[in-house]
Amino acid sequence: VFNCVARMGWMNRMTQWKDKTAGKNAEAESLGLFAYPSLMAADILLYKATHVPVGDDQKQHLELTRDIATKFNNDYAPSLKEQGLDADFFPITEPVIAGPATRVMSLKDAGKKMSKSDPSEAARILLMDDADQISKKIKRATTDAEPLPSDVAGLKGRAEADNLVGVYAALSDTTKAAVLQQFGGQGWGAFKPALADLAVEKLAPIAAEVRRLTADPGSVDAFMKDGAERASVIAEATMKDVRKIVGFVR
Repeated sequence: VFNCVARMGWMNRMTQWKDKTAGKNAEAESLGLFAYPSLMAADILLYKATHVPVGDDQKQHLELTRDIATKFNNDYAPSLKEQGLDADFFPITEPVIAGPATRVMSLKDAGKKMSKSDPSEAARILLMDDADQISKKIKRATTDAEPLPSDVAGLKGRAEADNLVGVYAALSDTTKAAVLQQFGGQGWGAFKPALADLAVEKLAPIAAEVRRLTADPGSVDAFMKDGAERASVIAEATMKDVRKIVGFVR
């Protein structure tokens, strides 16, 4: 349904489409890659989500979701009225972008976001990394030669420093300003070990819980089954109305 609502121009402007096809023959790429943002919109609007927590790099996907919702509501306004449904059938979803690390960058190149698809394992921290792996990756992270500044303004033009300070602030549930108040003027020899210890402290419980769940697949399956059943109730109610709105015959 949303593939018939979304416009080609909207998809062409998606940053990830541009990144994936840069320097390539875009016409040779799959329709799935081109159109998948509308499927993401469907995942959100199927449950009529009003707010979605995302990182800064996903903001564009929420903007597309809002465009699709608005166009659907406008295109099918007569049908919505005829069916006695709310004119704002799909909500205009708001992105929730919070915290000091809304986009975590690569540990080896702060000009790129941290990604599991990066060819260098040293560029990213995985939730299942052990304490030694986390510590080594942080201590070997690319940085400049200058000590940390005493205020946030001093991070301008220092992408690597800004990234690591942001990670520390996020893990400690504080602000970049507070981190710099503590570490301002100190070198990386002091800051990186502190960041490594903090990352291990915060991520170790997550890894332990993943291992616990992995060892008990039955409970994971039961949890997923329960979630799927509850979600399907909401989804089917939405789709029942959508079929009426667009004129599908069952």
